[in-house]
Amino acid sequence: MSAKFSKFWSLRAQRSGAVYERFRDMSEKYGSLVRIAPKLVLTTDPEVMRKAYAVRSPFTRSTWYRTFRFDPTRDNIASLRDNEVHRVLKAKMAPGYSGKENEDLEARIDGNITALVELISSKYISSPTTHRPMDVADKISYFTLDVIADIAYGAPFGNLATDTDVSGYVAMMEVQTPRISIALVYPWLMSIPASPLFRFLLPSTKDAFGFGRLMGIAHTVVGERFGPDAKPRKDMLGSFVKNGLTQAECESEVLLQIMAGGDTTATAIRMTLFHLISTPAVLSKLLEEIREADLPKDEIIKDVHARKLPYLQAVIKEGLRIYPPITGHMSKVVPEGGEHVSGHFLPAGTELGVSVWGMQHNKAYWGEDVGIFRPERFLEVDDARARDMTAVVDLIFSYGQWYCLGRQVAQIELNKVLVELLRNFTFSICYPVKPFESKGYGLFLQKNLWMRIEKRETKL
Repeated sequence: MSAKFSKFWSLRAQRSGAVYERFRDMSEKYGSLVRIAPKLVLTTDPEVMRKAYAVRSPFTRSTWYRTFRFDPTRDNIASLRDNEVHRVLKAKMAPGYSGKENEDLEARIDGNITALVELISSKYISSPTTHRPMDVADKISYFTLDVIADIAYGAPFGNLATDTDVSGYVAMMEVQTPRISIALVYPWLMSIPASPLFRFLLPSTKDAFGFGRLMGIAHTVVGERFGPDAKPRKDMLGSFVKNGLTQAECESEVLLQIMAGGDTTATAIRMTLFHLISTPAVLSKLLEEIREADLPKDEIIKDVHARKLPYLQAVIKEGLRIYPPITGHMSKVVPEGGEHVSGHFLPAGTELGVSVWGMQHNKAYWGEDVGIFRPERFLEVDDARARDMTAVVDLIFSYGQWYCLGRQVAQIELNKVLVELLRNFTFSICYPVKPFESKGYGLFLQKNLWMRIEKRETKL
């Protein structure tokens, strides 16, 4: 197999737009541990992942993470490779993500859900005599980007208010993601922009659109928090400042929040909604649970109430399982002395990654119906098995010392926006033969998820 001698197979897989399927196919063909490059192997075994990613594990991040160094002059929480430095920074940032020092977190999400519902109601309602289809892919991206901006530094971008890609971020990602994906195979490419000879190629805070525009927003907003007239704010950025992040660190983390939190959560929401609309029996069961909850008509469902709806929680877990929004291999480096993994000895320096899609579609674990959207799988087993299944799904967000800080924010968004969309509207797929376009490079680029939407006569 060419993967033993070169990275060519990995490059082809990464550039295919279906890297997640290529990884899964290799695991199905060769087993739970498979080589995809000379010094890179992938696992689909949850226990192997947990051991390598555990809090006290001697494994370290590989150079793969350099790709997330959006500013070539400094790291962020996603690109840091030193375990101890990462631990210290994560401890400073955690309160801002958890809501302990971001008291309006849920209220800000509610405000953006209201904006999404109002946008649909004002522009995209179809009737027996009118057809006003909506690209759900775009609008959900607008929603998640506005949410992350709002909770991070106190104001949405205005995507939903204007029904436009205000910063040009969505358009920029469609162009840049396939290019950046090459660096996931050859991380040394990320050192090129750091060279003074090539700085002129980098985005600028003065750019009107795209990544430079986001850099400009971050620079301005963070600068105000460190200015002479700065006042403490109870939002995510305010928490970062309070806990000792420098101005430069805050700028890097704000950019990361947008890049990481916007795209992944959007994929989770739109794909769970898509599978719901495409599976009438599941949709009917969830609607019945929402009706029986007897929610106040003038309020958005509270997160604490959503977490008590068992079928909703099963739907969300199944949505994440069947279409994981993050499929990069997140590889770690085997420490000195090597490690025995799945019956094989891995020498020190070997990179051990995860086939996320392969793990969540492993028939040996999930059963023969892995390709079917069936939330009941989480409810028809005993408590111990249900907890284990939930824990395996949760590995999508990494594990242990590398667990995703934004996991809770994403869960709150999923809990609330799915319910509110279904309470207010009915949905149908416009083009069932080809319902949407999707390419996966570790993150997904999705578009043309056209749906016909009608307003419910009475909110559920």
